[in-house]
Order: sequence, then structure tokens, then C-alpha cells
Amino acid sequence: MGFPGVWMTESESMIYRVVPKCACSTIGQIMYYSDHGQFFDGDIHDSKAGLHKWSQDDSQPLIERAVRDRSAPSFTCVRNPYARILSSFFDKIAGIQRNGRRYRGKLVPQLIQRYGIDVGSPENGFEFDQIASFRRFLLFARDTIRFRRPMEPDIHWSAMSGHIATFIVNGGRYDRIFFTETFNDGMRQVLDDCPTPVSVDLAQVPRFNESEGHGPKRAHKVSAYFDDLSRHLIWEIYKSDFQLFRYDFDDPDNKMPVGEIDLDEVHAKLGR
Repeated sequence: MGFPGVWMTESESMIYRVVPKCACSTIGQIMYYSDHGQFFDGDIHDSKAGLHKWSQDDSQPLIERAVRDRSAPSFTCVRNPYARILSSFFDKIAGIQRNGRRYRGKLVPQLIQRYGIDVGSPENGFEFDQIASFRRFLLFARDTIRFRRPMEPDIHWSAMSGHIATFIVNGGRYDRIFFTETFNDGMRQVLDDCPTPVSVDLAQVPRFNESEGHGPKRAHKVSAYFDDLSRHLIWEIYKSDFQLFRYDFDDPDNKMPVGEIDLDEVHAKLGR
């Protein structure tokens, strides 16, 4: 199976397991900058050179050797599950993608037909009932994850623990897992562990949010989107994310973690 979703700098200074909707664009750009002294011109997910990716055949033996030898620090980043699933909805379902189209072509029309979701349009200023539509999307997301119907689960709303586990199961070990909510502190620790060719001033790094400005803004506080049924579904989908990464299930408005991540526990539970 190898190491899907893994990126590594060309200098082999650091290894990163991508977790969608957890600052992955910004992290990828920082990695690129730490080798080349400039950011990639465009979406870092589209880069074909300047950064090793498991999806690039030539990069695979280099990544595999570095992971097996533990010759570079390996890390990933996590995010509050409530905020992450909301971000997935507003970006991938309600938003327009950078190519000017809806995400995955027929997905949104299928959701409108099967689940009664309304996401508005640029023509009406994305006017729609955000709370009702999000809750219906959440039911769809649960169906894809629990029953793999009407489609396989998408990487943007499948559990973080599932992404993170593949690296462990296939022989990798994380040196750090940090929080999106305290991004600069966590990324600084990663950079301090890595002898990068170019130093990075995190205070000067922009946030590379590739979906910014292409869809509706969230109109309510996080807890407004989650009634009792929604929270039941969230627990069903993301129980391990809340437990392993120390996020507060009881208060959707508390985006901050309530404890430190135990790396030994993560490896023990996700490495089975």
C-alpha cells in the first residue's frame, strides 16, 4: 500500500502526512518555501515538481526509504472535527471550486435530489438555509462513511484518524502531531526539528486557503449547526478523532483542544 497522502521536501528535511481540511495547503507551501526560498505559484496540490509526493512515481522510493530509515522528522496536523466538517460543507458542497465548477461534477445535483440539500448559487448570493442544508449533508456524509452509499467517503470528510492511521500501519511513525488551532506554535516546533535549506519566518507566511472567496460565508456560530441528532452523527463518525486528538465533544463552540496528544496512544490504537 505504501504511504498515500505523504509529502516530503526535496531536501528530505521533513515528511508530512496530508490530512485534508487541516491547513494542508499552508503546510505544503511552507515545505516548498523551506527548500526553494519562494512559494509555489498556484495551488500546492497541483505541483508536479519541487516537492516529493507519494502520488508521483519517482518520489515513492525516496519517501519509502526516508520513512523506513526515519531519516527525517515525520508529522501531521489535526483540526476540531466540528469545524472541519463545517469547512468541508462550505468549501466542497456549497462553494464553487477554483475551476469555476461544483466539486466532483454531479455530486451536488445528486445531493439536491437525494437529500434535499439547497446550496444557493453565485447568482443569488448563496442565499439558502445553511443550518438545514448542513444537517442534511451530515446525514449524507455519515451514509458514505458508515454504509459507503451512495458513494465512497470523500477524503475531505472522512475521519482524520483514518488518514493518519495509514502512515502508521504501513511502517511510519510520527514525531509530532499538532493542532491547526495553534498552528504557528506547532509548525515552529516542526521547523525547529528540521535542518531546512531556507529558514522560514512563520509570522510572514500567508494562509493559503484555496477555497477562500468562492462560496458562502458561515452565518452562524458552530453550535447552531448541531442539534442532538447532528451531534449523535458526529460522534458516530468522529469518535476516535475527538478521543485521540483531545477535542471537546460537549461544546461545539470550543474549537481548542482540551489536552495534549499522546503519541504513544495514537500509534498503539491506530497501528492495529
